[in-house]
Amino acid sequence: MSVIKIKVLIINVLLIGMGVIGATNVNGQVKQNAAKSSEAPNLIIITTDGFRWQELFKGLDQTIAQQNKFNQGDSDFIQTKYGGASDQERRLKLMPFFWSKIVNEGMIFGNRTLDNKVNVANPHSISYPGYNEIFTGYPDSSINSNSFPPNLHSNILGFLQKQSAYKNKVAVFGAWDAFNRILNERVSGIPVINAFEPITQLMNDPVSLSISQGLKDSYKPFKEAECLDVYTHQQAFHYLQNKKPKALFISYGETDEWAHHAHYRDYLEAAHQVDAWIAQIWNWVQSTPGYKDNTYLLITTDHGRGFTDAWTDHGGDVNGASSVWFALMGPNLQKVGKLGEQNVKAQFYQKQLAATITKLLNKPFVAEHPIGSSIY
Repeated sequence: MSVIKIKVLIINVLLIGMGVIGATNVNGQVKQNAAKSSEAPNLIIITTDGFRWQELFKGLDQTIAQQNKFNQGDSDFIQTKYGGASDQERRLKLMPFFWSKIVNEGMIFGNRTLDNKVNVANPHSISYPGYNEIFTGYPDSSINSNSFPPNLHSNILGFLQKQSAYKNKVAVFGAWDAFNRILNERVSGIPVINAFEPITQLMNDPVSLSISQGLKDSYKPFKEAECLDVYTHQQAFHYLQNKKPKALFISYGETDEWAHHAHYRDYLEAAHQVDAWIAQIWNWVQSTPGYKDNTYLLITTDHGRGFTDAWTDHGGDVNGASSVWFALMGPNLQKVGKLGEQNVKAQFYQKQLAATITKLLNKPFVAEHPIGSSIY
């Protein structure tokens, strides 16, 4: 062996001992050591507005689907696509990513048939108070309507925006036009694209222009207050792929809108599509350097809904509307608790999510108001 080769071999051995590079493979080629990323973790929060725990954990609700006033005259389609002999079969058909991937690699909370309960702590069980509770950890009872003015409470996205690792790397995309008030866009400095606001405010490439034109020309079943979820998803996913934010919030709204319209088929279809979009986002995350094994995903809803005929409604006076759920995905969750569908008797609250998710990021949320405690 030449002197030069001996010197190279000695250097490589020293580097391996220091953990700088990995060991050689059978062909003698040096591999990079797959060291854990030193980057700050990423965060993606996804909500599907007003989606009941009953459908998430039990799938198609026959007491609703069999009623002509709710099934849109299409009960055969609903039964064929989402029916089944058991809760497990029906929920897998409705939310296949939840019940094939998240249940094995993440944590799912809120199955009340297992006495694992999650509730909103605010007394109103409507959207603005619910989103305030999720992001501030503070169920302020004075926030009592969806037309409430810009939120003065600190939220976790604004908090992250102030951290050096997340500065100018936080963004929000929501189907509903209230998120600029809920997250106080002007004060927090976070770009919030909601309802019919186009992504061209942030990006001006051909794809952004095309999505924005489609949004402008789209059907508006919910008037100007809320766009169809497909445009919110397309804008958010395009931004994620190209701008690679450190923290991103995406809110889908059709599950709530179609429920208010008493359209059970459309409600189920909207939930099924959200599940597919979550799968698309997570698959991208796990195939993208900097995101793979370094991203936390929180999925939840802002409020629940009533039972049987009252499934179309929610509010402080609607029985069941305070019942919600949430799911977590991310690196090393098994060190926090048991993975899978949580089946231990427990009572959690929406107000605990802000502290929980920021603790996972190693950036515990600090605010001028009370904050619900972390769940672990």
